[in-house]
Amino acid sequence: MQFLIRPAQSSDLIEIMHIYNHEIKSGLATWNSQIKNLADYQDWFDQLQKQNFPIFVAEEINSQNIVGYADYSSFRQVNGYRATVEHSVYISPQFSHQGLGKQLLLKLIEHAKQHQIHVMVAAIDHENITSIQLHQKLGFEQTGYMPQVGQKFGLWRDLVLMQYML
Repeated sequence: MQFLIRPAQSSDLIEIMHIYNHEIKSGLATWNSQIKNLADYQDWFDQLQKQNFPIFVAEEINSQNIVGYADYSSFRQVNGYRATVEHSVYISPQFSHQGLGKQLLLKLIEHAKQHQIHVMVAAIDHENITSIQLHQKLGFEQTGYMPQVGQKFGLWRDLVLMQYML
């Protein structure tokens, strides 16, 4: 299969919503437990667009289905952090382990360099070894470990913080 990495469009939001809501219901890549609706995604999309933050999608070329997406936004709302962003990458389960996460993350890094971002931050569940290893391969370093700072599926979760100095 071949994939196209491109900027997201408003028409991609339904498929993005399905990818994220699946992760809410069954995964640990987000500790969010509230399903999102299309209006939530339109608001999110509009806010990122206003702030010139990117959203990229991985589109399977033959079917034109969106099978993954990645974005970054403000790390913190205080202006002293304006050159630091936190990113997210989500892949449909049936398309994992095909290099899409790497392609999307590389696209985010490229975008961040072009937009004078100084640091990219990743906040990863400690059991998501695949994501931790991907980030390490691309030059991210673990800079923090926060035990039991969140919950998912009724269990306390540990958070690994990684960062990449651009």
